[in-house]
Amino acid sequence: EVQLVESGGGMVQPGGSLRLSCAASGFTFSSYDMSWVRQAPGKGPEWVSTINTGGGNTYYADSVKGRFTISRDNAKNTVYLQMNSLKPEDTAVYYCAARVGVGYEYDYWGQGTQVTVSS
Repeated sequence: EVQLVESGGGMVQPGGSLRLSCAASGFTFSSYDMSWVRQAPGKGPEWVSTINTGGGNTYYADSVKGRFTISRDNAKNTVYLQMNSLKPEDTAVYYCAARVGVGYEYDYWGQGTQVTVSS
C-alpha cells in the first residue's frame, strides 16, 4: 500500500519557522520527484516546491523562494520542507506529492498537514 504521511505542521507566529516531513512507503521513493503543494482556505492548490530524484535539483515558487528549502533523504524515504520567515499568507494545508518527472501527473498524495501563521 502506497502511503505519504506528512508531519510537522502547527501554529507559529509570523517570522517563525517550521519543518515539515513526509514519510513515503509502498513505492520506490528514490525514483520519484517529490513536491510540496499547499491549499489555503477558499483557494485552489498552489505548487510550492519540487526536488528531483537525486536531490541535486530543486525548484521553488516565487512566493517562497529564499524562505523555504526542500530536501530529501532517500535512505529514509523522506522529503522535508524547511520553512523560515513564515508569513500569514503561508497559512494552508501542505501536501507532499510524488510523480515520475516534470510534465507527468502526480501519482501519489499525502493527507496533508495544517500550517497556520498567526500572531
